[in-house]
Amino acid sequence: MKAHFHKVPVSAQSSFSIRHDRKPNFGTTWHYHPELELHYVIKGEGVRLIGDNISNFSSGEIVLLGANLPHTWRCNEEYFQCNPDLEVEAIVIQFLPECLGRYLLGLPEAYLVPKLFEKAKSGLLIEGDAHARLAPLMLAAVEATDLDRIIIFLSILKILSEAADLQTIAADHHAFKKSNESDSQRINKVCNYTLSNYKNEITLDEIASISNLSVTSFCRYFKLITKKTYYDFLIEIRISQSCRLLIEDKLPTEVICFECGFNNVSNFYRHFKKITKMTPLEYKRKYLRNYRELVAA
Repeated sequence: MKAHFHKVPVSAQSSFSIRHDRKPNFGTTWHYHPELELHYVIKGEGVRLIGDNISNFSSGEIVLLGANLPHTWRCNEEYFQCNPDLEVEAIVIQFLPECLGRYLLGLPEAYLVPKLFEKAKSGLLIEGDAHARLAPLMLAAVEATDLDRIIIFLSILKILSEAADLQTIAADHHAFKKSNESDSQRINKVCNYTLSNYKNEITLDEIASISNLSVTSFCRYFKLITKKTYYDFLIEIRISQSCRLLIEDKLPTEVICFECGFNNVSNFYRHFKKITKMTPLEYKRKYLRNYRELVAA
C-alpha cells in the first residue's frame, strides 16, 4: 500500500500539535509523518490500519504511533449513516522526538523516553493503569497553555515510558512500504464490505470474489497482510460492534449477540471473553460509567 507523506501543521508558538477532532470520519488516506502520534478515540468505531496490522477499533482506544509509521482509521460508515447526527471524536497529540530540545533525550533522568520512542516504531496499544491515567491528561492538554501545556506533555511521556500495559501492534513497521496500489484497493474493499455486512453470514467464496481472488489465494493473501485469518478478523469486528451496543445499554445481551452476526449465544460469550478477557456483563460494568461521563462532557 503506497503511503502518502503528511505535513503536520504546528504553529510557530507551539513545540508540538494537540487537537480535539469532532467530524464525520477520520478520513481514509494511508499516510505517515516524522512526528510520533498519540491518538485517543473518544467516540468512533471501525477498522484501523497500522503498519502491517489491520484490526478493529472502538471508543476509548489509545494508541501511540512511532515516527514514519503508516496508518489510517476507517470508520464504520453504515453505523454513522444510520445515525446522521453522530460524529467521531478524538484527541490527537503529534510531536517530533526532539520537540522539547535535542538534549532532553540525552539526560540520564530521561533514559526511558528514547526506549519508548524505539518501541513505538511498531505502534503501541495503551491499556490498563496507563490508559486510565492518560485519558484525563489528554483532555486537559487540549485546553492547557504555556508551561502547563509542557508539564502535562511531560507527564504523558512519563506515564507512557513507565507503562507495563503496552501491546505492540505491527510486526514490521516497514512492511507496507513494499506493497502497491492494488493491495490498497483490495484491502479497502475487504474492510468496507466487512464493516457493511458483519451482521450477515459472510462466506469465503463471497469475500474472495470481492477481492478478485480464488478462496485459496485470498486466504493466503489475507493471512500474509494481516497475520490473522479472515474469520478471526470478522469475529473481531463483530465483538467490537457488540462492545458499543453493550455500553449504549439499550438492548439485552442476548439480542446484541444476534445483532452483531452471531447465531449462537454460547459462541458469542466464548469469543467475547477470548478477545476482551471479560464477560459481556463485566465489560459493561467497567466501561458504562466512563462512556456516560464522556458523552455528557
